[in-house]
Amino acid sequence: MTKDYRQITRDISAYTAEMRKLTPDAMQGFYALSKGAGADGALDRKTKELIALAIGITPRCDGCVGFHTKALHGLGATRQEIAEVAAMGAYMGGGPALIYAADTVRAWDQFSEVA
Repeated sequence: MTKDYRQITRDISAYTAEMRKLTPDAMQGFYALSKGAGADGALDRKTKELIALAIGITPRCDGCVGFHTKALHGLGATRQEIAEVAAMGAYMGGGPALIYAADTVRAWDQFSEVA
């Protein structure tokens, strides 16, 4: 079965919106942490997203692969950069992470398609 990362991110977004309604303080805190950790600093936002993508590959998180690949697509990352980060994620996470590394390239290709 081929995963559709555009659909995965849409589905998760729908339910994180529900979580914002049900637990607004917790979600506000999470998004504040996300914004602060991802902001430009000694490392630029793109570099931080590349790190987040590698981390998301190692535990085999579809949502992490989808959202961070989508963000990197918007930040101008290249397919080659995605592949190299995916290879590092596979290296750090072993064989199961390799499957998600390959899926990360699939996610990149899906976000690169004209909708």
